[in-house]
Amino acid sequence: MGIKPRHLATLILLLLTVIVYDSCNAIRSTGRIPAGEHLKGIAALANYDSLYGFRNLDTAGQQKPRKINPLRILTWSLRSKPAYVTPDHELPWVKADLNALPADTPTVVWFGHSSFLLKTKQGNILADPQFSGFTGPFSWMIKPYHGSDEYKTKDMPVIDVLIISHDHYDHLDMGTVVKLKDKVKRVVVPKGVGSHFIHWGYDPKIITELNWDESASTTSGIKITATPARHRSGRVFKGNRTLWASYVIDAGGRKVFFSGDTGYGTHFKKIGDKYGPMDLAMIECGQYNDNWKTTHMHPSQSVQAVIDLKAKTAIPVHWAKFAEAYHPWDEPVRLFLKSADSLKQAVSVPMLGEPYVIGSKPKLDPWWDESWH
Repeated sequence: MGIKPRHLATLILLLLTVIVYDSCNAIRSTGRIPAGEHLKGIAALANYDSLYGFRNLDTAGQQKPRKINPLRILTWSLRSKPAYVTPDHELPWVKADLNALPADTPTVVWFGHSSFLLKTKQGNILADPQFSGFTGPFSWMIKPYHGSDEYKTKDMPVIDVLIISHDHYDHLDMGTVVKLKDKVKRVVVPKGVGSHFIHWGYDPKIITELNWDESASTTSGIKITATPARHRSGRVFKGNRTLWASYVIDAGGRKVFFSGDTGYGTHFKKIGDKYGPMDLAMIECGQYNDNWKTTHMHPSQSVQAVIDLKAKTAIPVHWAKFAEAYHPWDEPVRLFLKSADSLKQAVSVPMLGEPYVIGSKPKLDPWWDESWH
């Protein structure tokens, strides 16, 4: 029995509505790069070049910034990929009550990729939240692994400080930050990234932009210091018009380092010498490829970075949620652990959503291995 004409027309109208809505969101999600007086202030910075935008400290072997090509992103998202880049089973996860986490000792909850919540007596810090169910400008693009997207914005507690490492879609997600707006007391971002937040309705008064080695503090005693990273930025067409950064989070006498996205370089030792030792390093270890080896790290480099930082324990991040490179999805953690073991570096790998109390016994159950559960 065929579809009646009026039902077909309704379906077509619904489909067109979804397409138009998704396209409008995609346009809005590109954000807005600095302009006017904002740009004038940025253009005067030592690490900004009027032609190329922000520059890395260590440019050895690094290609010139290229224009961001939406067609290239679209083509990659539609291209058939090897089955091993995605797990063939649901990832195990823990659903914790984030409002009831103990604050006596700082506790971290990793949500997959680079998103995590740090609970301290001084307040809640949320980093690079990604809870929209996709990454990229369009909702049908890169989807999360099954079991890696159980936490949503409604699960988040009041956020005393929201930090963003850079403005790539998998780290700055418009849908997430817009839904979080009423829960966020303060936003700390690298130079230029505040333009996106203002474009999406955030009050400029709660936004603090930092250059490398600049700090922001809350009245409750949280200190956030932006530190160098070796990466790039951009959401559409022009790249590197906003800065990228790693962070040292100091609260209650504990120091947590968050790498954001970065290639390996001398900046890690400099950060360790200047701000270390660290109690915990949330360190990038996934989505690596020879084509961008200067702006992402191989897991063995990630371990060396942790050692350079003088970190007591490390949690490998930037994996277990999205396939953005062609390596096996669980290769990052396996290689990271192998390298860490050979170098005697302590590592904790909690399940997605599983609270880890900083300084406690590392969590090392191999939950990523299908035979484990």
